[in-house]
Amino acid sequence: MRKIIHCDCDCFYASIEMRDDPGLRGRPLAVGGRPETRGVVATCNYEARKYGVHSAMSSARALRLCPDLLIIPPRMEMYRVASAAIMDIYRDYTELVEPLSLDEAYLDVSGSDRLQGSATLIANEIRQRVAQAVGITVSAGVAPNKFVAKIASDWNKPDGLFVVRPRDVDTFVAALPVSKLHGVGKVTGARLKALGVETCADLRGWEHDRLREQFGVFGERLYDLCRGIDHREVSPSRERKSVSVEQTFVTDLHTLEACQELLREMLDQLDARVRRADAQNHIQKLFVKLRFSDFNRTTAEGVGAALDEEQFRILLTTAFRRNPRAVRLMGLGVRLGAPGGQLALFGDQPTVSEPDTV
Repeated sequence: MRKIIHCDCDCFYASIEMRDDPGLRGRPLAVGGRPETRGVVATCNYEARKYGVHSAMSSARALRLCPDLLIIPPRMEMYRVASAAIMDIYRDYTELVEPLSLDEAYLDVSGSDRLQGSATLIANEIRQRVAQAVGITVSAGVAPNKFVAKIASDWNKPDGLFVVRPRDVDTFVAALPVSKLHGVGKVTGARLKALGVETCADLRGWEHDRLREQFGVFGERLYDLCRGIDHREVSPSRERKSVSVEQTFVTDLHTLEACQELLREMLDQLDARVRRADAQNHIQKLFVKLRFSDFNRTTAEGVGAALDEEQFRILLTTAFRRNPRAVRLMGLGVRLGAPGGQLALFGDQPTVSEPDTV
């Protein structure tokens, strides 16, 4: 039986800011972009969350909800330094550490002999060490698999620990709302609710075939997750699957020409990122993402092994013509794979994905 710990720093960016400036403590605080430039909240402290502020919310809306909210710009280098120190602490206990972001990671301590091999004791000691060495709090979940451990880490936030023992997994998962299942967003959640499914216990009444008929391949994943089954291993080296850049515009772009004018500059930015990731020889697809003024979005993709400006222009044209609205965000990116792999039949012909909506 595996022993998995999911560690998640509490409001990470905001915690670093409050650590470095104690005068920020006790007041609503967010780290993010300026509201007048369509900034977005990256994270916020718990005082701000009481007003309904949350990450990925526009800074303008956050200020409407909480007029006293202080929004400060991110200091990414400081966050990276803190993250590196935290990850070093994790690796004192196991080599099997899978970072998900700067402030979140899975640890597989099944083979660890630290603290008599107790995952609970290890998680507690890690939390104490991070608090002492880095000056922020970490919440942790302990469970036999990644899915349950991630949910458990959120159970006693902030600065909490929650343990789900193997014998308790079935009961714990059965009571969970299906919205807690990885991959169930607003759309799938609404579909499940319309079908009379609100908890994992409800979902367990559905057979494989019915789930697959309703949700495709994801139905099989739902079948396992609602039973607390997750066979994924903790992977110390996560393969990068894409590199991208994007820009949200202060003023919406109303014409294709206006979007095309920004393409060269954004392509230069993408080229720099691809080179930093040493991914030049791993490009398999190019894509352009647009978000329109009505907040619908679309992505156009085409096969390609290099940053071809002309192909990006074709993809941009395809994406732009899908919606008569003005453009508020544009993104360019590449999807990566093994070098020299077979891409697609008729590889010189751009292919495009169907539009998606939010």
